[in-house]
Amino acid sequence: MKTIKIPYYTSSKELHIEEDRIKALIYARTDEYQAEKSEEELIRDALAHPVGTPRLCELAKGKKRITLITSDHTRAVPSRITLPILLSEIRSGSPEAEITILIATGLHRRTTEEEQRRMFGDAIVDHEKIVVNDAYKDDDFVHLGTLPSGAELWVNRVAVDCDLLVTEGFIEPHFFAGFSGGRKSILPGVCNAATVNENHSYRAISSPYSNAGTLEHNPIHEDMVCAARMAGVGFILNVALNGEKKVIAAFAGDLEEAHAEGVSFVRSLAQCPGVTGDIVITSNGGYPLDQNLYQSPKAAATAEACCRDGGVIILCASCADGIGGSYFEKQMTMGTPDEIEAFLSKIPPRESIPEQWCTQIFMRILRKHTVILVSELDPETVKSVNMIPAADPDEALQKAYEIAGRDAEVVIIPDGVAVLAVKEG
Repeated sequence: MKTIKIPYYTSSKELHIEEDRIKALIYARTDEYQAEKSEEELIRDALAHPVGTPRLCELAKGKKRITLITSDHTRAVPSRITLPILLSEIRSGSPEAEITILIATGLHRRTTEEEQRRMFGDAIVDHEKIVVNDAYKDDDFVHLGTLPSGAELWVNRVAVDCDLLVTEGFIEPHFFAGFSGGRKSILPGVCNAATVNENHSYRAISSPYSNAGTLEHNPIHEDMVCAARMAGVGFILNVALNGEKKVIAAFAGDLEEAHAEGVSFVRSLAQCPGVTGDIVITSNGGYPLDQNLYQSPKAAATAEACCRDGGVIILCASCADGIGGSYFEKQMTMGTPDEIEAFLSKIPPRESIPEQWCTQIFMRILRKHTVILVSELDPETVKSVNMIPAADPDEALQKAYEIAGRDAEVVIIPDGVAVLAVKEG
């Protein structure tokens, strides 16, 4: 019997499984990677040697109003480390500049002050100007033009009305944008709901290029890059993280060039051949990404790449914050996967409903696979979203055996967000 720790909220849950049932145990190599410098040293080194731009302190010279975009409570950006360093770098070039930290929420709920203190530390919350993006407050946004897809681009005026726009984030495989980081700080980060919805339309999500690891010809990525350029992003700092959410590499400089270097690094550690199993067990990487079901198709899509048609996916996600947005919950509970898919497929891009993309991906998965969810959600709630509830991975595995057979081959991907699985065939 083998014991495997599956990331779950701020800790983990144990899976106990006979070794001869395991077809593959897949980890990203990020946990094996040993950085030669500390987290702070990696970040300072990246800022000292930016890709494709002068140093940030040089760019800041003479600038009066500077906006620094950071991520919200659903992302593991190590802002307690990065923000003080970025602020110091900016002020070394422009000591008197008025700096605004803009929290990129996309369509997520507002980040609370308590969450800000946990993310940034008390000193930044108490002494810096912080604005939280609200995608539904139309007066907060400025129209900048039209994106390649035809969508209108509306960006938070705090990101537009400044002399220098800086963003920070982290890079990992992303289930429809290819990779996170870089341009995503703008779209969806600080765009209004209409822009985000159209970028994430049924048509865009359905593209064969809208998947993890793919940037070329990816219509969602192309709109995001265009949006970031139109918004005038002047400098980025992106990091790569291991399973403990520690910085193992940092990349700074030009929006596209620095991001491309980061993507290359992350791909080299995350990408692995997909191994097809009858049962695939995964998690959404624990806190903060497993706070709700809305974030969880990220790992489910990784499991999908390794699960045979008709197979079983076991998804471990605490959902301690519930299902997610109200739009998502309504969509997920409106019928069978076929009925929900049919409803979503009829929605024109310009009329896209908030959060429908996560529903769309879950329906794509649920139409081919049984999904067993290990979470803190009430069992009846889990059933209402067309999934099977389980209290822990062991119970989920026994239920999976009942569906797939006792001789089923099992693929285990403890952190499905960190792995880029290349589907067989």
